[in-house]
Amino acid sequence: MTQPDLQSPSGGTDTDRAPIRADLLVAVLAVLLFAAAAVVGTLIQNAHGVLYVAWPPLYASWLPHVGPGTVPALLLAAVVVLQGPAAARALPWRPLVWSVWGASVLWTTALALVDGWRRGITDRLLSPHEYLASVDRFQDVGAALSTFTRHILVGQPDNWPTHVAGHPPGAVLTFVALDRVGLGGGAWAGVWCVVVGASASAAVLVALRALGAEEAARRAAPFVVLVPAAVWVGVSADGYFAAVTAWGLALLAVAASPRARTPRLAALAAGVLLGWSVYLSYGLVLIGFLAVAVLLCARNARPLPYALAGALAVAAAFTAAGFWWWEGYQLLVERYYQGVAAVRPYGYWVWANLATVCVTAGLAAVAGARRALALVPGTVRGLRRAPSRDDATVALLVTAALCAVAAATLSGMSKGETERIWLPFVLWLVPAAALLPSRHRRAWLAVQAVTALLVNHLLLTGW
Repeated sequence: MTQPDLQSPSGGTDTDRAPIRADLLVAVLAVLLFAAAAVVGTLIQNAHGVLYVAWPPLYASWLPHVGPGTVPALLLAAVVVLQGPAAARALPWRPLVWSVWGASVLWTTALALVDGWRRGITDRLLSPHEYLASVDRFQDVGAALSTFTRHILVGQPDNWPTHVAGHPPGAVLTFVALDRVGLGGGAWAGVWCVVVGASASAAVLVALRALGAEEAARRAAPFVVLVPAAVWVGVSADGYFAAVTAWGLALLAVAASPRARTPRLAALAAGVLLGWSVYLSYGLVLIGFLAVAVLLCARNARPLPYALAGALAVAAAFTAAGFWWWEGYQLLVERYYQGVAAVRPYGYWVWANLATVCVTAGLAAVAGARRALALVPGTVRGLRRAPSRDDATVALLVTAALCAVAAATLSGMSKGETERIWLPFVLWLVPAAALLPSRHRRAWLAVQAVTALLVNHLLLTGW
């Protein structure tokens, strides 16, 4: 009598070599794509100077260095690689979620401190192009909101700095609020982005479990901790944006769950957060791909009216205050092409952005995404050998995130710096690593950690 094969999460076997070779091939192709983007980008930048990044495709400079975060980062990476998978299986659910959030904060902080406390944490958001430079102009919040669009274009009196002009006012209002409660300045802003941004990892787990994929959540847990994107969560406001969208999607999943105690309230809160996210960054309308995927995974559209009500309440509040989102977006497009976007070549960035995703999501997520896409036909059509609910949920969420990334790069409104701008989308590619065979999980975790450590120690990133 033969022994049954040990099933891998993606429906094959841990001893099936063909999928494993395909995983490795996709990872190698991702490395080659990034290498091509680096070589071609360097040639373009040296010849024409039109990319406006020193180390394409990343907004960074070549500067090998170590710092006070080096040893803690190495130690934490080793602990998560060696003990993370076992701990994720054994811990009760709530302690696991809190542990993932805490470990993510430590990982993000350690990576940021490789550049030192000032360069890595306190000074990141003090640039004249950043939000903190405009906090003093919001002494009268009502007046600032009602005249916000008048200062978006270059050439207008007192035009906003680049990041304030490039986002709806919710972004800068966050730092205005921190200042009003006594948490002003670069240090508090940096800590806010790290702590809140790192909570996105916990939100992913909550969403997966609410969608009936707790096993996949546990398999993904170490990967959402050691995600290379943490390099840019600490410190950029986009890490905070990623957390807002992640918790909005998590609450939407909770509202759609048959176990929800207060589904209407959860759906309303989800709508408020997702509505708020659209007033943090114009591009976050693309989070709609993931919101639809959440409802498809849950096979429940009942939360939709309440979520829409919450989102519309946010929109109504901003509109009543004098800021019309669509007007702001139209002016942003004009401002966008008043800057470096006018000369940054679309033909390069439309594919080089994808090379950047390979770094921020990590090679484990890239390999897992291959498996996720292979599962989509069976998931959508309900084939006889359709994947388990865990795997189907991961496949749909990862596919939705890829759709958001594809739409963003094809739009031409993301020419460079996507390592931070796309954090809200990249985060949802990471659960794809849960589809990788269990006996290779530590090796893939090590690859994730090494990627983040190499980026942070070889390059001085701009964010």
